Amino acid sequence: MNDQVTTPEQISVQLPVQEAQQIHEHIVEIVSDSGEGAQKCGQTFAGIGGKMGNGIWTVEIIPAEIQPPARTPAGGSGNRIRVGSKIMTNMGNEADLVVGFNEQVLYARIANGAYKDGTIVLLENKWANDPQEKIRDEYAFAVDEFKKNGLIVHELPMEEECLKIVKNARKGKNMFVLGMLCRIYNRKPQLGLNEIHNTFKHKGEKVVKPNQDLFNSGYNFAKNNLEYFFDIPPYEGAQEELDKVIVTNGNTAVGLGVMASGMEMISMYPITPATSASHYVAEVFDGVGGFIHQAEDEIAAIGFAIGASYAGKTACTITSGPGMALKTEMIGLAVMGEIPLVIVDVQRGGPSTGLPTKVEQSDLLAALYGEPGDAPKIVIAAATIPECFEFVIMARKLAEEFRTPVILLTDANLATGVQPWLRPDIKEEWFSPPIDQSPWDKRIPAYDWDENTGLSQRPIPGQPDGMYVLTGLSHTERSKVSYNSETNQITSQHRSRKIAALQSTLKTPVIHGVDSQEDGGDLLVVAWGSTIGAIEEAIDNLKDKGHKIASLHLRFLSPLEPGLKEIFNRYKKVMTIEINYSDEPDAPMITEENRRYAQLANVLRAQFVIDIDCWSVVYGHPLQPGLVTDELSKRLDAMNA
Repeated sequence: MNDQVTTPEQISVQLPVQEAQQIHEHIVEIVSDSGEGAQKCGQTFAGIGGKMGNGIWTVEIIPAEIQPPARTPAGGSGNRIRVGSKIMTNMGNEADLVVGFNEQVLYARIANGAYKDGTIVLLENKWANDPQEKIRDEYAFAVDEFKKNGLIVHELPMEEECLKIVKNARKGKNMFVLGMLCRIYNRKPQLGLNEIHNTFKHKGEKVVKPNQDLFNSGYNFAKNNLEYFFDIPPYEGAQEELDKVIVTNGNTAVGLGVMASGMEMISMYPITPATSASHYVAEVFDGVGGFIHQAEDEIAAIGFAIGASYAGKTACTITSGPGMALKTEMIGLAVMGEIPLVIVDVQRGGPSTGLPTKVEQSDLLAALYGEPGDAPKIVIAAATIPECFEFVIMARKLAEEFRTPVILLTDANLATGVQPWLRPDIKEEWFSPPIDQSPWDKRIPAYDWDENTGLSQRPIPGQPDGMYVLTGLSHTERSKVSYNSETNQITSQHRSRKIAALQSTLKTPVIHGVDSQEDGGDLLVVAWGSTIGAIEEAIDNLKDKGHKIASLHLRFLSPLEPGLKEIFNRYKKVMTIEINYSDEPDAPMITEENRRYAQLANVLRAQFVIDIDCWSVVYGHPLQPGLVTDELSKRLDAMNA
């Protein structure tokens, strides 16, 4: 066989003539053993939907272990795709349709409440005739149990069909399933074939063609054997935007943000779930003159980044919670030395190595207060995938303007979730300016703090007369080590005053769910990070039922955005919703004196001396709007009883 690649234009699939049932939203899951390609299938299906003008949100289903045992509930790997005729901002509630490569991996999803009475299950049936009696019995028992619990099970010979095309169905079944899903949801088959071509073209025709054949086989199998045929129209205005739409996850958006900010250096050590950001940038960074430095550990990574920033080019380091713990001392050095630095923390479950592949919002207090001594810094949190891009650009600017580290908090939900968003138009103002190499005025000290703002000009090593000694010790404005009591008091004031100066430039946050920003009500929900979509969907559901409820989503966490206390005072009750741990007030041993509050609730209670309640969970998966709606309904009913 020659290696000439078949182009998408040379391939065609007979378009369906059956009329599709129009729906406005579905949630689809593909679940397999690790290594069978279910995640790739889901990502590709999501990308096709985004390119057809649908709203998309995905959540990766990732096992905790790298190589879990096959055919076990703990080994479930795959993807959840919420696709609809509106902009999607969260994972939704129970799935409408699931493709299972074996029956055992579905048990973990059932335990997580992922399915409902009436969920359609398309299940690989090869296990019914497995040589091992134990496996045959497990399969038969599971199918019977699934049906008794309201799932609509269709046993399909997926592997048998794949073996007509390839010798190893494990390496191609995901493309067969992609074809099935494209037929079931009336996706343009040419888009699927194009995606396969683009994915495998570097491997040549010998890989492209069988994968496209598998796609065609799955498409035709679904057309000829399955009754399900849905059409999900694009969201309003999508057709005009399709040529501007890109479909990425949050880690890719972070990488794009690094390049768009003008930063030329990322120094990091691989850690889940942050690593894919560096993988993406490593593929393209040299094209814009950038460098990836993979250090020997997390401490070396941030040390390298601080060195680059000290030399004049602000650098970025990307990590997760355990990496932040190791970087703590170096972050303190950057605060004391007033070195611009961008730190992206892609949060995951903890403590210690905790839940490497699961989502949590557990690093807020560590980001705010983790360093020894008083170390104020800027902490911001992205709430959406586009903000993962935009906030990196903002972080670089803030770091340089205020001579301080800026910590950008994202999380595993944003990092791996896929969403269509409009390709931004590049603006020159995003990029960092050239390094100033004009002579430094020797009369100006290295830390010429402004009395009101705490800000100072920054000399760049290499400027004539711009050299100065960088130290992590207490120092004077001339960067001379000083243990003088007055010096320590004054320098602490200036470092803190910079954060206050930034706060004076911020706008009051917008309240969601009110007709006027001056309105009040019964309950205000305050949150941060990737929970925005689920919370705002729940707020809208409850408002439609007549409840006086609203939400506020914070992007700045140090400093906090202005006007919060005035807003809080307009509501009878204020609470936070977060994905970190808090005690239930009626739990055993819990009293008013020892109850632990969620992390943002702790911050707001301390700052405003207001009784702010909280509700939080650490299930390891993103918030679902139904779960939030149920909890808030209970709170509202109790208030109005």
